[in-house]
Amino acid sequence: MGRSVEGQDRRQAAFLPDCLDDYVDAENPVRVIDAFVDELDLGGLGFERARPAATGRPA
Repeated sequence: MGRSVEGQDRRQAAFLPDCLDDYVDAENPVRVIDAFVDELDLGGLGFERARPAATGRPA
């Protein structure tokens, strides 16, 4: 098994919506948590691998 990114099977049927937002109402409290986490400075909090790699892949 290589470390390369493999594409999806184009013949696979999709059973779920394309976007997670389709599941979460606009008034759901999880939206506040999501906004809070997005504003955190993870590097400033000591998370060394908070920035993505130069290739754009997660650390």
